[in-house]
Amino acid sequence: MKKIELSIVIVSFNTKKITQDCLQSINRSLMNSEINYEIIVVDNDSQDGSHELLTTMSKEKDSHLVYFQSGKNLGFGKGNNFGVKQAKGEYILLLNSDIIVLNQAIKKLYDFYLSHKKNVHFLGAKLLNKDLTPQRSVCRFFSLPVIFATLFLKGDYWGLTRSSPNKFQKADWLSGACIMTKKNYFQKLGGFDEKIFMYMEEVDFLYRARKIGLSTYFYPQSQFIHLGSASSQGKTYPILQVYRGFLYFYNKHYSPLALFLVKLLLKLKAVIAVIIGKATNNQYAIQTYEQAFKLV
Repeated sequence: MKKIELSIVIVSFNTKKITQDCLQSINRSLMNSEINYEIIVVDNDSQDGSHELLTTMSKEKDSHLVYFQSGKNLGFGKGNNFGVKQAKGEYILLLNSDIIVLNQAIKKLYDFYLSHKKNVHFLGAKLLNKDLTPQRSVCRFFSLPVIFATLFLKGDYWGLTRSSPNKFQKADWLSGACIMTKKNYFQKLGGFDEKIFMYMEEVDFLYRARKIGLSTYFYPQSQFIHLGSASSQGKTYPILQVYRGFLYFYNKHYSPLALFLVKLLLKLKAVIAVIIGKATNNQYAIQTYEQAFKLV
């Protein structure tokens, strides 16, 4: 039997139809490819019929699917760590379940990675929204000025914090929705920090990679649709998780003074958002940012 070269690792949670579409797009993309691949899906105890669907799909001929049911919600990082441990391939492609692969995007990314593997350790592709407009997925590390721009200046809009370039270039960190690497690099870092349940995992992961001399690059000729936040209900939860993520990241990697300053920025953002919420009678904003203030 031919050796597995590429392991595609996906963590799913209550995204039955979206996960099915993702898997079908992967096999469609690699149909005429010579890459010998497997698709590892770790399902975080979904209750929407995903288990039955994935069990059936894993038994289909040429599905390339290896399915694991976690039995509980492991979160993004722990789920990916488990999936990578099961991987047989030397190369790993981490994909979100809400990804649709366009054309030969995986082969393009894989071929480019192989031809640049001496200098490129982690490689991301260009992500697109559902309407095919660019999605900002090339990001700067969260220094204090970047956090300030994120919270108060709509940094993404102005390209201060995230962008979607049209050329191959180095990046601080990339969206975890699509990252290619070698299994041994992933293992060298110990995988994702499992204390982070969701959001900020890839920031911490690629920050640690940079610290030991591993590089991260962006390759825009490989393109994927990323639907975004498919397993998060509403905006309150992501906002609170981002708050938790900033606090955890700074507590782990920065000085006590930097952590103190981040807390000030987060509190100020929450206070301003609550004031605006009360002025506009926006109950969602009031409740969300009152919770966020308490976190800090």
